[in-house]
Amino acid sequence: MSFRFETITPAVRPALDTSARMAARGTGVEAGMEQAFVASGPASTGLEKLLAGEALCVTTGQQPGLLTGPLFTVYKALTAVSLARSLEDSLGRTVVPVFWVAGDDHDFQEANHVNLITPSNEVERVELRSRDAADASLPLYREPLGAEIEAVLAAVERSTPETEFRGEVSAWLGRHYRPEADFASAFAGAMAELLGRHGLVVFLPTHQAAKRAMAPYLIRVLEQAAGIDRALGARAEALEASGHRVPVPVGDGSTPVLIEDRLGRDRIVADGDGLRTRRAREPWTLESLRGIARDEPERLSPNVLLRPVVEAALLPTLAYVAGPGELQYLPQTAPLYDALDVAPQTPVPRWSARLIEARIQKVLDKYGIGAEDLAGPEGKLEASLVGKDMPPAAADALHTLRRTLTEEYDRLERAAGEVDPTLEKTVRSARNNALGGAASVEKRLVGHLKKRNEVVTQQIAKARTSLFPGGKPQERVLNAVPYLVRYGTAFVDAALEASAEAVPELESAPGKP
Repeated sequence: MSFRFETITPAVRPALDTSARMAARGTGVEAGMEQAFVASGPASTGLEKLLAGEALCVTTGQQPGLLTGPLFTVYKALTAVSLARSLEDSLGRTVVPVFWVAGDDHDFQEANHVNLITPSNEVERVELRSRDAADASLPLYREPLGAEIEAVLAAVERSTPETEFRGEVSAWLGRHYRPEADFASAFAGAMAELLGRHGLVVFLPTHQAAKRAMAPYLIRVLEQAAGIDRALGARAEALEASGHRVPVPVGDGSTPVLIEDRLGRDRIVADGDGLRTRRAREPWTLESLRGIARDEPERLSPNVLLRPVVEAALLPTLAYVAGPGELQYLPQTAPLYDALDVAPQTPVPRWSARLIEARIQKVLDKYGIGAEDLAGPEGKLEASLVGKDMPPAAADALHTLRRTLTEEYDRLERAAGEVDPTLEKTVRSARNNALGGAASVEKRLVGHLKKRNEVVTQQIAKARTSLFPGGKPQERVLNAVPYLVRYGTAFVDAALEASAEAVPELESAPGKP
């Protein structure tokens, strides 16, 4: 194969007590929610069983990204597929991987662009458009892609090699990323088609049917707002006292529920004995919010702490595949599970990896380095590799010169001190100047070697751009599309096989029927 996947860190494999989770988890999905799911190919069979109450599920999720977003989004979904398969084998019953599209999110600056690795090994940032400041809090599921998406798709054609797979990839993107489609639905359709043959089902919580099912839980949280706020604050204090980070601020009267209001998506906060929105400062009563939940449930949404709780309430999920950031804040959610009387799903770290193509592996092998060696400051590795090319005679002469200068000047300093102690400083200064001269000669030699070894610098730069574009991990910057164009479905199949490394050990699994 002309590429391979390298797991970035040894996968954490937590034990998953499947019997306990199954005992606490019901099955089935609320009637009417079927319209909120998107499934393609073999995934449709799993969805049918899930809707019929004949299956459990493993969930994961992410805000929608342009052309499926960064690589780690696909890796997240594939980890859920691998975990679902492992649980299915262990339990002897259907377990469906479900991807929750967080279309309520409004971080347009994160979602409005895609980074493509080009055939010349450059990173091309392709941006859909910027957003007017007045629309900063508009949820992504309400944001049409618009005519600008045509230029993005044209950039894919321009920036990827002409291969046997490019036509299929372009057609796949064109079916979903259309001007009239919104960010969430385009992303959902693309992910469902890309990974449907591996069983992934996509869930749109922004669909009217899902919003209607979700609304009662959000109202229950608002009804307990004061108590939940105190419990979240106490939980945060306990976590901090035990050395855990608390990334989501709590305990300040903010509820974990948001409403779409005149200033866009806005947090509902406590205001004396009542409630109001944080930015618009519009007052709300529980009765008026119950009316919104009944008549316009699409206006309400959970924040990052409440979302996994609502997910566990709506879906029969055993485990949630989480990224590093989510694993940091998930421990904060315990009071919300308690308040809604929902059994928590087990968090499982997503598989994290870098894709190393054959041309990049050749560079690593040629210089005897690993991928992690490229993570350091630009130029440092290059200098060390060029330094290895110093002629042995020059290196030996420089080493001998430094040793001789140090030894002889030390001897001179002792002798001078016997004549007059004030001369010791003069001798030390002369020694430092002499050593500085040697260093200057070495620097000039290395500089000339660098010029002679421009190929080294260029090849290392190429490898660094591929594995650490902009100094960041590949999976957080680059998009899957160029790799799909180069390798077709083999890219997804190989990633799925490698993602099995992230599957936890299963404990206490009940016997198969």
